[in-house]
Amino acid sequence: MKKRTAYSYGEASYAQRLVIEIDVTSKTQISAYEALKVPEIWRYESKNLEISLLQGEQYVKYLISPTFPTFSITELIPRFVEMARTIGMSSALSAFRQSVREQIQDS
Repeated sequence: MKKRTAYSYGEASYAQRLVIEIDVTSKTQISAYEALKVPEIWRYESKNLEISLLQGEQYVKYLISPTFPTFSITELIPRFVEMARTIGMSSALSAFRQSVREQIQDS
């Protein structure tokens, strides 16, 4: 069984600026994103979030997202995805929203 969830961030009239891929069984080939020239990709797999930025014609791994530079995305996303698996999606989303609010206030 193939299960894939992908989200895009960006205006519809422009190329997507950010793709988020949560992939359980297979991944989109990186060359597909290179062809579309998507500047930033987040890929979640095996309890790990990887951020890749397009540099010229290739993707390079980064620890910080330039889209959300004040958020520790590589820590937040895995923590709340795992939380959703243990306590449920609704409770995890509430906790995630609260965490984001706190980080915004602290910034």
